[in-house]
Amino acid sequence: MFQKGIHSSYAPLLEKALKRPIATLILSGSIFLASLALFPIIGFSLFPTSEKPQFLVNITTPLQSNLSYTDSLVRQIEKEVAKIPELRNFATNVGKGNPRIYYNEIPENDRSDYGQLFVQLKPETTAPRKLEIIQNLQASFAKVVGAKVEVKNFEQGPPVTAPIEIRVVGENLDTLRSLAGQVEKLLKQTPGTIYVNNPVANLKTDIRVDIQKEKARQLGISTSEIDQTVRLALAGLTMGTFTDPQGDERSIVLTTPKSARATLDTFEPIYIYNNQGKGIPLSQIADLKFESSTLTIDHYNKNRSVSVSSFVNANFLTDRVFNEVLAKLDQIPLPEGYRFTLGGEYETRQESFAGFNSIIIITAFLFISVLILLFRTFKSTIIVLSVIPLGMVGALIALWITGNSLSFVAIIGLIALAGIEVKTSILLVDFTNQLRKEGVDLDTAIQKSGEIRFLPIVLTTITAIGGLIPVALSTNPLISPLAIVLIGGLISSTLLSRIVTPVLYKLLPPKI
Repeated sequence: MFQKGIHSSYAPLLEKALKRPIATLILSGSIFLASLALFPIIGFSLFPTSEKPQFLVNITTPLQSNLSYTDSLVRQIEKEVAKIPELRNFATNVGKGNPRIYYNEIPENDRSDYGQLFVQLKPETTAPRKLEIIQNLQASFAKVVGAKVEVKNFEQGPPVTAPIEIRVVGENLDTLRSLAGQVEKLLKQTPGTIYVNNPVANLKTDIRVDIQKEKARQLGISTSEIDQTVRLALAGLTMGTFTDPQGDERSIVLTTPKSARATLDTFEPIYIYNNQGKGIPLSQIADLKFESSTLTIDHYNKNRSVSVSSFVNANFLTDRVFNEVLAKLDQIPLPEGYRFTLGGEYETRQESFAGFNSIIIITAFLFISVLILLFRTFKSTIIVLSVIPLGMVGALIALWITGNSLSFVAIIGLIALAGIEVKTSILLVDFTNQLRKEGVDLDTAIQKSGEIRFLPIVLTTITAIGGLIPVALSTNPLISPLAIVLIGGLISSTLLSRIVTPVLYKLLPPKI
C-alpha cells in the first residue's frame, strides 16, 4: 500500500525533476539562498535567557546615599512588585545584594546606596508572561525619581557584566573619564539599549584630613596617633570579642556616639593627646578638605580601564544593536596610548567559539575522507554532501517560527544535523550504485532507488523526530533549540533531498 502511494505521488515528481535537472537545482539553490535571509531576522545570541519564573530588581540610589534613604526607595519598589498577580514571593536586601541565588549571578558587595529584590513568580507562569511582566516593570520603574531601578532576567551561560560592554583602556584617569562619557552618550543614543552604566560618570566626595606634620611634631603628636584617634571617632576600633548567651561571637567596637546623620561637626570634639598627655584639638594640627575621586579604578591586562556597559531591550536583536554601536565607536577620536576593547557577550562569544573553526574544518575533512574511502569517487562524495544545505533550510525556518535565535546550542544542533543527513543520503547513493553495477541503466537506477529507499528513509526520519519532540517542547531554552534545529532540518532535508540528490546524481554520475 505504501509503495503504491509512493509510486503514484513521488515517482511522477521525481521523473519531472530528472527531465529538468538544471531547473530543479536552480530552484533548490534559490530556496537555500532565500533561507539564508533569515539569519539577520532570527539574530544570534550566545545563550538564551533562563526559563525559571524568577528575576531581579536592582535599585541604585545616588552615590554615597545612606541606608535609611535607600531603604525608603526600596520599600516603594516593593509595593509595585507586590501588585504582580503571578507573584509568589520576593526577598529584599538593602545595603548589599542577595546571596548567590543563580549560578552565574555574582552578589553585590556591601554598599549603602544599593538594594536588590529577588522576585519569584508562581511556577505555572510561562516564559512569555514573565517577559511581559519584566517589560512592564521596566517601563514603570523608568519613571522613578531619586534612584536607578533595573529589572533583569536571569541569563544562561558564563557570568557577563552586560550584553554590550565597551572598555576604554589608557593611563590618565581624567582622559578615561572623558572618553567613557562619550561612549555612554553613544550608547544612550543607540535605539535598543537600556540600563547604560558608566562607573565613572559620578565622582565620590571624600573628606581629606590634611595633617600639618611640622606643627604636630612640635606639639609632640605622631601621625599614627592622629590616624587612630580619627578612625576611632568616625568608624570605631575593635577592642576585642565576646560570646553572647546564644553562643555567637561578637566584636567589641569602641567609638563616639553617633547621630542619625553624620556632619562635619563630628570632627569638632576630637582631641589628640600628645606625648605629655595633653589634649590638642584636631583643628589646630589638621585642615579638613573636600576632594573628589573615582569610585573604583579597574584594570584590564594590567592597564587602567573603564567599562561602559548596556543591556538590550527584549524587542531588539543584540547583534544589530552591537553592530550599530561598533559603527559609531569608530567615529570617536582616541588620543595616543588609548584604545577600545570589546567585552560582554562579544568577548564571551569569542572565548566560547575559540578553536571552533578548526573543529569544523577537521569535521568536514573527516566527512570527506570517510565518504571517499566508502565510494572511492569524489563525485559520490559531492552528491552525498549536497544534502547539508537542504537541512539548513528547515533548521533556520524552525528557529524563526519558534522565535528562537541562533545560539551556541543551535549551532551544535546544525553540526549534528549534518551527520544525520549524510547518513540517509549515503543509503540512497549506495543503493543507486548497486543497481547500476547490476546492469540497470542510469535513469532507471535513479528512479528505482528513489522509490525503494523513500519509505525506509522517511520512517527513520519520523522516528528520530518523534524522539526529539519532547526535548523541543521542554521549557528549558538551553536544550530545546538543539531539538528544534534537528527537527526542522530533518523535515526539509528529507523532503528536498529526495528530489535534489537523484537529480545531482544524474548530472554527476559516478564511475562504477
